[in-house]
Amino acid sequence: MELWAKAFEHNYDPIHMEISTKLNTVANLLDTYPEVPDSLSRLIQEAEAAKFTIDFVTNEIIRPDHLFNIPVIVVDESGFVLHYRFIEEDNADPDELISRFSSLHDPITITFGDMERAQNQYVYYGESPMIQYLRYFPYVQFGILALLLGVGYTTYRSITRSEQSNLWVGMTKEAAHQLGTPLSSIYGWLQLLKDKNHENDDTLSIAYEIENDVSRLKGIAERFNKIGSQPELKRLGLEPIIDEVLSYMERRLPQLGKQIEVRKSIRTNSKVHVNSELFQWAIENLIKNSMDAIKKTEMNAYVSISVTQDGQQIFIDIEDSGSGIDKKFAKEIFKPGFSTKKRGWGLGLSLTRRIIEEYHKGRVYVYSTEKNKGTVIRITLPAAQSA
Repeated sequence: MELWAKAFEHNYDPIHMEISTKLNTVANLLDTYPEVPDSLSRLIQEAEAAKFTIDFVTNEIIRPDHLFNIPVIVVDESGFVLHYRFIEEDNADPDELISRFSSLHDPITITFGDMERAQNQYVYYGESPMIQYLRYFPYVQFGILALLLGVGYTTYRSITRSEQSNLWVGMTKEAAHQLGTPLSSIYGWLQLLKDKNHENDDTLSIAYEIENDVSRLKGIAERFNKIGSQPELKRLGLEPIIDEVLSYMERRLPQLGKQIEVRKSIRTNSKVHVNSELFQWAIENLIKNSMDAIKKTEMNAYVSISVTQDGQQIFIDIEDSGSGIDKKFAKEIFKPGFSTKKRGWGLGLSLTRRIIEEYHKGRVYVYSTEKNKGTVIRITLPAAQSA
């Protein structure tokens, strides 16, 4: 901009223009006088050639619009606008532009004339579009860097989570495999016990109860074996599945030493695509967790399970009158390893979420909770279309 101002000052200085005019006049007159030495004429020509060189640099390098498109306003000493260029706003207020430009850069002074007749003009200039783009370029770089870091972190978390998932699946399948051998052996011993004591009713009664528990263990082993593989989903009603879970949990209540009323409310006949064994496991984990949240001394304690429907969504609510959950932990209880129990492993609810969300394409979350008043866990499943 200083070069442009100096070129402007040089080209439009009245004294320089007057001298140039007189030199051209003298050069033309000298050609008519043969007695004038050629050296004088040559000197004038060289001066004009030097001026032409300066004008060429000014016009072709310093002043071209396509090289330096910086917005400029030139004013005189009174503030009158003499010249401007690259002002995009057609109706822009000059005073506003001058104030804005002066806040960015100090004006450049252009002086015309000699010491006695000197006149000053002032160049106010802003920033070219390239400078404006470059000002935001670091933010773009930081944005791209943050995006790359985010992608890297997400990829790392995904790989870590996949490794943990594979480890968890491997452990469950190995546990199911290890349980299979002793269960088969126990079945054989039970059959032998029943054959040798087929007339002893007490022994047979005990043997049948043991067989029921062994069958239960076999079902648990089959559940573990299905973790990690895509389970077969069938179009089933929820009430028989829930009844079986509640029947089993009610038999456990005397062992817990608690007086808990188990309630059930089924308000829809719609069916869903579920795997019966895995879905029973998920409901069982949630009901057990609700029963564990109830203190032995609590009066009028209850655990209820209700099934409702809204459009194509089935809602299964497991509600208890237990101690509730701190709201800061409401989103943490389904994470692996999180447990508020002294002997808890923090895997039951994590496994429940995996069964509901990954295998049944539903959702499980804390619908509501209040300290010392209870909690409602909600399962959302898509209703199966009519066959």
